[in-house]
Amino acid sequence: MTGTFTADEMMSVAAARSLTNGAACFVGIGLPSTAANLARRTHAPELVLIYESGTLGAKPDRLPLSIGDGVLADTADSVVSVPEIFNYWLQPGRIDFGFLGGAQIDKFGNINSTIIGGDYADPKVRLPGAGGAPEIAASCREVLVVMRQSTRSFVESVDFISSVGYGTGKGDRERLGLRGRGPVKVITDLGIMEPDPETCELTLTRLSPGADVEQVRAATGWDLAVVPEPAVQQAPSETELRVLRELKATIEGDQA
Repeated sequence: MTGTFTADEMMSVAAARSLTNGAACFVGIGLPSTAANLARRTHAPELVLIYESGTLGAKPDRLPLSIGDGVLADTADSVVSVPEIFNYWLQPGRIDFGFLGGAQIDKFGNINSTIIGGDYADPKVRLPGAGGAPEIAASCREVLVVMRQSTRSFVESVDFISSVGYGTGKGDRERLGLRGRGPVKVITDLGIMEPDPETCELTLTRLSPGADVEQVRAATGWDLAVVPEPAVQQAPSETELRVLRELKATIEGDQA
């Protein structure tokens, strides 16, 4: 019987479950790395982890502290240059899944990780920036977005488009010449949203255990579309929780 779990643990497990065995996944540090390594240790042992630093097929025995962590190069099938990662692997569409997050996301899956408030030259807050995220958003076959949900982060219109989701709606990705399908899932601590097939507007399709539709709507900065009967995600299994907590313990031990 599954024990108690946190909303963040459910989010990590939901992200891991979205990855399929044998797929290639472009991994970032933080929750994406946790989810990808959880998937590799549970249902997807042949998942190929690709980190921006140039490691292909990394098999770390602990969560890396950064994309430059030596454990990635030590366990990788191959190490290549950063330009090769982008020019040969990412841009031609050879990577199945890419993980993204950000400071803001809007109802069409556009992500902001650049500025908050004001204009680009004089913002209220300047954020770290997009890094490789625009290329991931454009070229990975599918994008998974993982973010904690609140009205500050889920907004009607982002202050700056760092990474394109669906632009202003259906057809914009094709018009812009973007290779990948875009954000197929937005996974939060309250549930999962997926793009409507006709409008590309993010729609609540699944709830996290214990969450309800009104709670999700209250944490969303637009009039959230909801499928008629959202499913409730299966709670994490004992194995998923055990492996997830063991992974998190390794990085907490390294930082102690």
